[in-house]
Amino acid sequence: MKPFFLTMIAATVMIQAQTPDQKPGKIQQRKENQQGRISNGVKNGSLTPRETASLENKESKLNKETRADRKANGGNLTNNEKKQVNRQQNRLSKDIYRDKHNAATQPK
Repeated sequence: MKPFFLTMIAATVMIQAQTPDQKPGKIQQRKENQQGRISNGVKNGSLTPRETASLENKESKLNKETRADRKANGGNLTNNEKKQVNRQQNRLSKDIYRDKHNAATQPK
């Protein structure tokens, strides 16, 4: 199971690296930080495979939504879209924290 999730994380990082329409900034930095937090949770066993898959799916949906919003607005996000993405990133951050600090861990 571990190799599958490590492969999934590596694929996510590679896909993110191939998205040229995203400008560096707060959104991008938070996305990278949260991906790192998920990776650390997988490495240290504090995230189960199910929790990891759920978090990765949530992050993927947020990334797709952000790309679509940027594409619809000529490469930029409106202020309202930035606020919405920030709220969604806040929720995802809380989900990551909750999943990493609950009693469920990967079997060793």
